[in-house]
Amino acid sequence: MLYHLHELQHAAVAPVRLWVEAVQTMYSHPWMPMAYTSMGRAVAASAELIERTTRRYAKPEFELPTTVIDGTEVAVREVVVYEKPFCNLLHFQRQTDRRDPRVLVVAPMSGHYATLLRGTVETLLPDHDVYITDWIDARDVGLEHGPFTLDDYIDYVREFLHFLGADTHVLAVCQPSVPVLAAVSLMAEDEDPRQPSSLVLMGGPIDTRINPTKVNEVATTKPLSWFESHVIQTVPFVHHGRGRRVYPGFLQLQGFMSLNPERHVGEHLKLFHNMVRGDGDSAEKHREFYDEYLAVMDLPAEYYLQTLQTVFIEHHLPDGIMKSRGRAVDPSKIRHTALMTIEGEKDDITGLGQTEAAHRLCSSLPDSMRVHHVAAKVGHYGVFNGRRWREEIYPHVRDFIRTHDKLTVLADKAHELDEQDRVGVPV
Repeated sequence: MLYHLHELQHAAVAPVRLWVEAVQTMYSHPWMPMAYTSMGRAVAASAELIERTTRRYAKPEFELPTTVIDGTEVAVREVVVYEKPFCNLLHFQRQTDRRDPRVLVVAPMSGHYATLLRGTVETLLPDHDVYITDWIDARDVGLEHGPFTLDDYIDYVREFLHFLGADTHVLAVCQPSVPVLAAVSLMAEDEDPRQPSSLVLMGGPIDTRINPTKVNEVATTKPLSWFESHVIQTVPFVHHGRGRRVYPGFLQLQGFMSLNPERHVGEHLKLFHNMVRGDGDSAEKHREFYDEYLAVMDLPAEYYLQTLQTVFIEHHLPDGIMKSRGRAVDPSKIRHTALMTIEGEKDDITGLGQTEAAHRLCSSLPDSMRVHHVAAKVGHYGVFNGRRWREEIYPHVRDFIRTHDKLTVLADKAHELDEQDRVGVPV
């Protein structure tokens, strides 16, 4: 019922939204003298704030048409290479013949779209052949496709790795760290020849009992039945997934905003003042951030509740009792996939030490196949986006992947032999 009321409210304010859009256009049009006065800019700014708080934010685009490889600009095409009901495997095809390590970026299925990792992909592109899991809004998936659970997530990861083939590297950002580690563990136990060469876990909740954050505490203060009765809703008839049980995006957004309401109110006040002062650059940066942040998707109810119970309440993976399709998940079976964990010192979503716990579980790996990196003074989003990611964290990720990329190692060895032969050094 709450979801239906939300849709009715959205429809009811549509006339107001149209009116403030007209006001904003009129008071910001370059031909209108009022647009150049403080009062005109204040009216336009007020109208934009009202419009932004009543709109439905659509899924953003990646908008990565080019990258730079060895100083040369190279075109990039986004191509869906594998389709599943709840996810598309998206390939960023670089128009080059250069062979670089193949990386599967597993994006979180936790409310925001995969485009939240735009900065991650943009940084990886010059040195890697990049694929990403582009999760689909559950309200757009028809009931004929059945439910989607944590087990399905693990199956999807395995299926994508089978499609990509051997010598693929996996980079899991935040929430997917658990299902990705589970998928690789099962592949290792099966001695699957297509198990990945390396696995990078970034700010993932492997063991949320370590340095629990406010997010972790919320998950443990109420029983699972409370979440099922208070946040799980049914998709209304206006969407293709009508009748599907979901955790709606608008409720998730309320949860995101409630973690730091003063900051978000303050940012919107700054937007108003920047527009009144005519500071277009600062206002545009605000729009870019919140256009992404406020675009949210519905999560399948089964997946959300199973993840909540398995990962955040009962800690199945670190306690060694996690199962998928009835099979025990044992990370100690991993022997051929190198492991790197990355954490932010100031992460207020995934506490320091929660991701590092993966090393204890992957006990069969030698020290030469494991790396742990803590990014000083970096928060959760800074682990995979922004200047600190580009300049301080990414170089470690790039070097780790190349160290464990079989074809790169072979190419480097061949180059070394060529150099020795060229200078007449006995081999």
